[in-house]
Amino acid sequence: MMKTLLLVDIQKDFLPGGALAVPQGDEVIPVANRMMDQFPLVVALQDWHPPSHKSFASNHTGKNPFDTINLNGIDQILWPDHCVQKTQGAEYTPQLDSHKAEVIFRKGIDPEIDSYSGFYDNGYQKSTGLTSYLKGKKVQEVYILGLAGDFCVYFTAMDAIKEGFQATLIMDGIRSINPEDFNRKVAEFQEKGGQIIQSSEVDENTSSN
Repeated sequence: MMKTLLLVDIQKDFLPGGALAVPQGDEVIPVANRMMDQFPLVVALQDWHPPSHKSFASNHTGKNPFDTINLNGIDQILWPDHCVQKTQGAEYTPQLDSHKAEVIFRKGIDPEIDSYSGFYDNGYQKSTGLTSYLKGKKVQEVYILGLAGDFCVYFTAMDAIKEGFQATLIMDGIRSINPEDFNRKVAEFQEKGGQIIQSSEVDENTSSN
């Protein structure tokens, strides 16, 4: 059964010192590096926003980061500018062995709509092409880690289930903006058939499958 490791947004802006730092976000890096050697296929996601992205509070007069607005019919949390295309903050940290990823899927490119999931934008208007890529590789199981657990990891994991994959969260390879919110979302993920494990539980034979 073909398996893949999906690395979610392990980018400088989500790490300590970054524009939208996830608490202890750097702790996922050694887990990610260790896990990459356990899988025959590694895929990376990358937030890749234009400066004009309407999820940025700076693009709305009188609004502050973490305010919520209605953006084209969808509730949108406004964020600090982060992961702007061709900036340092959008890059993967050099501590991450990102060269081991076979392909990178970028998201959040359309300035009119945010994209937490690696599969679709938040309004399900456009696919990133990740589903067709994975199915073309005969992938049936997706293991997910990265940042942030309560947003991009969660929505990617839920969409993986919707797209027919067996989805598993590697819990010690995930950090969240709001851990309590993430715990609630993990319960929802499990109710939908998702699984959770620690990195130590990943089958060491994964790389040979």
